[in-house]
Amino acid sequence: MVEDMNQVEVSNFEVGDKVKGQVTKVEEKQVLVNIENSKLDGIIPISELSSLHVEKASDAVAEGDDLDLEVIKVEEEALILSKRKVDAEKAWDDLEAKFNSGEVFEAEIKDVVKGGLVVDLGVRGFVPASLVEAFFVEDFSDYKGQSLAFKIVELDKEKNRLILSHRIVVEEQKGKQKQNLIDSLEAGQVIEGTVQRITDFGAFVDIGGVDGLVHISQLSHQHVDKPSDVVQEGQSVQVKVLSVDRDNDRISLSIKDTLPGPWTNIAEKAPKGSTLTGVVKRIVSYGAFVEVFPGVEGLVHISQISHKHIATPHEVLKEGQEVQVKVLEVSEQDQRLSISIKELLEKEDDQNFDYELPEESKGFQLGEMIGDKLKNLKN
Repeated sequence: MVEDMNQVEVSNFEVGDKVKGQVTKVEEKQVLVNIENSKLDGIIPISELSSLHVEKASDAVAEGDDLDLEVIKVEEEALILSKRKVDAEKAWDDLEAKFNSGEVFEAEIKDVVKGGLVVDLGVRGFVPASLVEAFFVEDFSDYKGQSLAFKIVELDKEKNRLILSHRIVVEEQKGKQKQNLIDSLEAGQVIEGTVQRITDFGAFVDIGGVDGLVHISQLSHQHVDKPSDVVQEGQSVQVKVLSVDRDNDRISLSIKDTLPGPWTNIAEKAPKGSTLTGVVKRIVSYGAFVEVFPGVEGLVHISQISHKHIATPHEVLKEGQEVQVKVLEVSEQDQRLSISIKELLEKEDDQNFDYELPEESKGFQLGEMIGDKLKNLKN
């Protein structure tokens, strides 16, 4: 009699009907459910539990779970049901909305397969390896179980094709951060950065997601032959923003302007009266410029080159010549250093002081001596 009632009740259902059921038993390869408002049992084969491969039914559901199901087969006394089809139908509507709006959403990586990652979104979503990160990843095994932000880049319900990208989310975020950073930059700001790349003409420094160029002339107060002589890739540096070209996303930076200048504390390095060694850098009509420290040149006025009168500095000095100088005046504020070569040279008069006396003096002394002897003879 019960069998007849079941058969009658089964006949009330057709393939494609939607039902609700509660899980009563979870076996290894199938799940038994009680159909709502019915005494009929329903069976969900393990293949109909999820859009992903499931090893054990208990990986997908548990006893007591309430499920939305679809009838896929009507047997004599039971209904064969699918959870997967209902989940997929609900999912496609939601996924189409996400795809059309470009929404970013979080999802857990369910599996790592050859060529990429698998995500369960009610339907199987695939993330090709090239769309996982903006950088090369050799081993994806650590990604299983992680949640990442995704965008749908390809959707085809008929072909059951769903392609996701985490990389596009990362790149868009970087783009926004870059634009926000560029918009916030002002000339004169001093910020931290990391040397990213070195070229013949300077160094590119990452200042928080955007690179700026430190031209070779802005690396140091001293002359630089090669940028690699001054900075290395990965090095943390302080940089000053020189200019921001927002139309072309170009940022000019300076390391030199964040460093103490060659004239800083010059009065302590070259106090008045001190003696320094320098090199003649330039000769002009009114004197010579001598470099006493890197980037610091002092002027030796023509009157301070020699004790002798000279018409031009070229008579005594030549460029590249090493000389000793004495500091006459120093000013850090005006970046001025007055120096003298003459002060360290002996005067010509002093050098001739021990020379023989003039002839007329000798003659005078000799006459006196002869006169004295003649006096003695007369006596």
